[in-house]
This record gives sequence, C-alpha cells and structure tokens, in this order.
Amino acid sequence: MNSAVLRGLVRAASAAALLLAVTACSSSSPEAAATSSPSAAASPGQQQTRASTPSSPSERSTAMAIRVTLDGRPVEATLNGSPTARDFAKLLPLTLSLEDFHGIERVADLPRKLATSGAPEPATAQVGDIAYYAPWGNLALFHQNGPAPSADLLVLGHLDVSADQLGRATRITIDAAS
Repeated sequence: MNSAVLRGLVRAASAAALLLAVTACSSSSPEAAATSSPSAAASPGQQQTRASTPSSPSERSTAMAIRVTLDGRPVEATLNGSPTARDFAKLLPLTLSLEDFHGIERVADLPRKLATSGAPEPATAQVGDIAYYAPWGNLALFHQNGPAPSADLLVLGHLDVSADQLGRATRITIDAAS
C-alpha cells in the first residue's frame, strides 16, 4: 500500500475517532439529551409540552364543592384549590346579576378584589369555567371557549352546565357546600 494513502487513512480514522469522542461527551447529542432532559420519557418524534392549564387539584389542595343555582336551577360546580379560589370561597354566599360580555362569557362584579398571589399558570378558559378577571375584579362564567391564556384571567373552578343554559343565565347564587 502506498505510504501517502496509508497516512490519509490514519488521519481519517483519527479524525473519526476524535469526532465520535466529542459527540459522545457532548450534552447536545440526542443520546445525552435523552438521559438529561425532562422530555426523555417522550417517545421519538413526540414532543412533551408543559401544560398551560392550572395544575391539577391533587397538585394543589383539594377541589371544593360549591352549591350553585343559575336562574333558580341547581347545577353541579367545584372550585379548584388555588389560593384565589379559596379567597373567592370566603365571599360566599353570593347572589350576582350576570351580564353578557362579547358573546363569550357572563360577568358580574364581586364585592371586593381577590388575592392573586400564588395563582396557577394562565390557561385558556373553557366552556363552563368559573374565572376571575383580576384587573376589573369581576367573575366570569364562560359559555364559549375563552381567549388566549392571560395572567389576568384566573380559572377558579368549573360549572357542569350546558353552554346554552350558561349563555342565557341572568342570575347566579353561589354558596359553600355543606
């Protein structure tokens, strides 16, 4: 074998070995990322995303059952265990007049603003969600899915009611469950 060819092969093999060693030690390699990344549990091709909804009640404190009537009809409802939901529960019992807001939610003013420290991450309100809009200090009941998540809108709980019934509601009474 020609000595020039042999030297070229040795250089290529050395370069390949060096490249392999650097790649194996790098944390940016797929293998290293799989062992050190929180998304390591995701299967190949899947991307694990952080939920934008509030943490589950088991990750906070336990959900609170409440008694709710809409226009005199009882509906099932719960508050999540967030600090803001617990502060809202301190206002109970409440009877509020509801008004339409942009064809998406029914709103009512609360007697005072709620504490918002320790609030869960912003989430998009869904049909039936009970939420608190911090800048205005009002209660919002969504009969359509809400806008994009906002730090100003805190989901407090959920009403188990049809969007149609909620969209027509004019009065809500909320009391602590006994």
